Amino acid sequence: MPEAGPIPPDQISTPDASTPVRRAEHPAGYRAEGPATRPRRTGLLVTLVLGGLTALAPLSMDMYLPALPAVTRALHSPAATVQLTLTACLAGMALGQLVVGPMSDRWGRRRPLLAGMVIYVLATAVCAFAPSAELLVAFRLLQGLAGAAGIVIARAVVRDMYDGVDMARFFSTLMLVSGAAPIIAPVIGGQVLRVTDWRGVFAVLTVVGGLLTLVVWRWLHETLPPARRQSGGLGDTLRTMRGLLADRRFAGYMLVGGLTFAALFAYISASSFVVQEIYGASPQTYSLLFGVNSIGLVALGQLNGKVLVGRVRMDRVLGLGLAVITLAAAALLLMASGTLGPVGLVPVAVGLFVLMAAMSLVLPNANALALMRTRTPGAAGSASALLGTCSFLIGAVASPLVGIAGEHTAVPMAVVQLVSVLAAGACFVGLCRPWRRTVDAP
Repeated sequence: MPEAGPIPPDQISTPDASTPVRRAEHPAGYRAEGPATRPRRTGLLVTLVLGGLTALAPLSMDMYLPALPAVTRALHSPAATVQLTLTACLAGMALGQLVVGPMSDRWGRRRPLLAGMVIYVLATAVCAFAPSAELLVAFRLLQGLAGAAGIVIARAVVRDMYDGVDMARFFSTLMLVSGAAPIIAPVIGGQVLRVTDWRGVFAVLTVVGGLLTLVVWRWLHETLPPARRQSGGLGDTLRTMRGLLADRRFAGYMLVGGLTFAALFAYISASSFVVQEIYGASPQTYSLLFGVNSIGLVALGQLNGKVLVGRVRMDRVLGLGLAVITLAAAALLLMASGTLGPVGLVPVAVGLFVLMAAMSLVLPNANALALMRTRTPGAAGSASALLGTCSFLIGAVASPLVGIAGEHTAVPMAVVQLVSVLAAGACFVGLCRPWRRTVDAP
């Protein structure tokens, strides 16, 4: 099998054209046999399954967010230590993707995915009984390592099935499904805290993980036939990844997505303390605000997939998203530092809403543009692993930084967000060079 790497200039797909997918090659929702309605119905099921897998990260994080102050009090640990439980989960998801992605290129998508999901369920169940913050950090790490299988393989399956504009549109469609997780997860977490303590949140996550595992086993078929799998060992995998990282545009889109994700995770890890501790909101109010922000993320994601992609160059949409996020982060920093005088919760909530919504103009397009740089879908697992590892490692670094000045100021959160998105913009301009409309640039 030929080695995967960056697409030669004469073979690349551009955002203005897409490559049709042959249904016979993709058994998960793209069979040519059967009644005319079967492919559409099966495709919907696969979309829901992939959306659930993509939602695994926000489910693992966001249901837990309203409980962070309660965990701090229950385990008698400082806020910075409790925030390490988020960092550990993120780091685990980053490193796990680096392992599971290449495994799925070699052995197919189903087996590594099912194994990871089972371990995820077991680790989450143990988290519910953790007696100390240190043990909770350890099992959150294991939870992240196992949960990485769902995230990285979901992206690889999309690359197996789609290319070009169709791939970007499908990523935006997934945001409609996976975006429901951030909407309902904090709300569920807040309601769980009404009837039980923070351990009940992990009990609910265990049940959700178990149900998702059953759904994957029942409905997600193999999308990478044996003939298209990578047959080499570790050396071939490393060469594939080295070839991808040597591609300036792939590296640029990867860094754009990773740094933008850092700005998103700064919000995720700090917003519960900012809204509840600084502005005095209840866990239920915080959950409501978080859900409204997630609705903005989903709505603008659908605008991206249904209206913009295919009509406007993806690079232009991505650049617009970066510009809006930069303005929102700058406004949040001005408000948090007191430059604009005393402000209440409403202006801060508006700034966070704009920042969250604009993420849907950046993340799906950055992922699609990066994955389009792979020569064959058979290397999608390795490419997806690099994208996910970059995003989650940078997010893991951002998490403790937002609490460096304590839990009574929002300045560190705003600084991390602004620095991250400015760095993302620099990578976009310097590495992706979006103004150059050449055949080797999507």
